[in-house]
Amino acid sequence: MKLQRILPFAKQLLQTAVKQGDTVIDATIGNGHDTVFLAKLVGENGHVYGFDIQAEAINNTIDRLKAEQLDKHVTLFHQGHQQLKASLPAELHGQIAGAIFNLGYLPGGDQSIVTVPETTISAIDQLLDMLKPEGMIVIVIYHGHDEGKVERDALMDFVKTINPADAHVLQYQFINKQNNPPYIIAIEKC
Repeated sequence: MKLQRILPFAKQLLQTAVKQGDTVIDATIGNGHDTVFLAKLVGENGHVYGFDIQAEAINNTIDRLKAEQLDKHVTLFHQGHQQLKASLPAELHGQIAGAIFNLGYLPGGDQSIVTVPETTISAIDQLLDMLKPEGMIVIVIYHGHDEGKVERDALMDFVKTINPADAHVLQYQFINKQNNPPYIIAIEKC
């Protein structure tokens, strides 16, 4: 298949926006795969800030970062992504090159703990102010569970209201797959 699958395409989008030395956000660190990817992308002169509400996610990510010797330029917050603006140094506002969200629940974790529309939309709204021009937010929407459908609908309603003078919004989705496959919303700041 020549079409990019969802997760590789999400990474490809970030690679177009992020370079060595940049500051980026992993808004839902989960098991740390995206955190490691971002840490490699920004290099030792860049920085990754990661957020998650679950101690298991923080611990999994720390282990993965240490195994890859990438923990020196990553700061993890054991709190929700809606705390972005309050958690990051003020001098970074307007300097964020990219961010990623993998919505839903922690793979292999407690499936009753999920991302919710109110905090996700708040975090995206904050990030829109914090991104530098041509900075990008990539959101992977998992909507194969009831809460995921609610979050998907609220998120789609929100991104459709973003002023095109402020940001471009893209939807990347396979439309003939079964079982509610994940899809991407990418937001590039103008």
